[in-house]
Amino acid sequence: MLGCYSRMVEAGSFVDHSSLRSIQVAGFFWFFTSQSQHFFFLFKMSRRYDSRTTIFSPEGRLYQVEYAMEAIGNAGSAIGILSKDGVVLVGEKKVTSKLLQTSTSTEKMYKIDDHIACAVAGIMSDANILINTARVQAQRYTFSYQEPMPVEQLVQSLCDTKQGYTQFGGLRPFGVSFLFAGWDKNYGFQLYMSDPSGNYGGWKAAAIGANNQAAQSMLKQDYKDDISREEAVQLALKVLSKTMDSTSLTSDKLELAEVFLSSSGKVKYQVCTPDALSKMLVKYGVTQPPAEA
Repeated sequence: MLGCYSRMVEAGSFVDHSSLRSIQVAGFFWFFTSQSQHFFFLFKMSRRYDSRTTIFSPEGRLYQVEYAMEAIGNAGSAIGILSKDGVVLVGEKKVTSKLLQTSTSTEKMYKIDDHIACAVAGIMSDANILINTARVQAQRYTFSYQEPMPVEQLVQSLCDTKQGYTQFGGLRPFGVSFLFAGWDKNYGFQLYMSDPSGNYGGWKAAAIGANNQAAQSMLKQDYKDDISREEAVQLALKVLSKTMDSTSLTSDKLELAEVFLSSSGKVKYQVCTPDALSKMLVKYGVTQPPAEA
């Protein structure tokens, strides 16, 4: 537009100052409008990658999967430790209100089959769906082959389901991470961790949920390959006491479960009672014993 005016002046056409100002103002608004449309287009493009699970961003990221992992970071933490004679799972229960009726069932620990259990961090409604799916898969395998399902095969099957929810439109990822503890005749005791993307891996010690990075660093420093189950319990309680947001560690805020072999050679899943857990906390120096009246 301004170029048109300059050509008019060169041609000798007469244009008064008011016309010149009108042309300049019009040119400014044309430039401003075009730039605004450009910025709006870029913003709209970024939101397009942000709101869909099936589209990669230009940096190769799936934002909705990353947001699901962030949601897990706000949940109660859970720690799993693999020992030479079993697997220990410890979880933090989030007490949102003093008026809330405490549940008699476990909140963080779930039994999938006689030889497999898991700890959960994230959205519990999502976890319930996946846990029921895993239980059905384990029973179908036992019914078909008359033997327990291998631990890694069950974990891989469940992670395939989780991965499908990141690849098809109209679905959102499951906002939950798991720690799987189990035993089978092929590889003995095993500990696996999975996240909303459907990835999983075998670990000697792992942490999920709130402050998982700090817990992972402590586990890396203090873990030993020949650790016993009792030492694993002590280490898990120690790490959880230093990484929990709560100032005091009590049995009301914790759950502890173990997978081990009984004296008869059968796999046993055992959840620690609140009374036994309170004694453990005092025994390992994590909390002070209650004052006597």
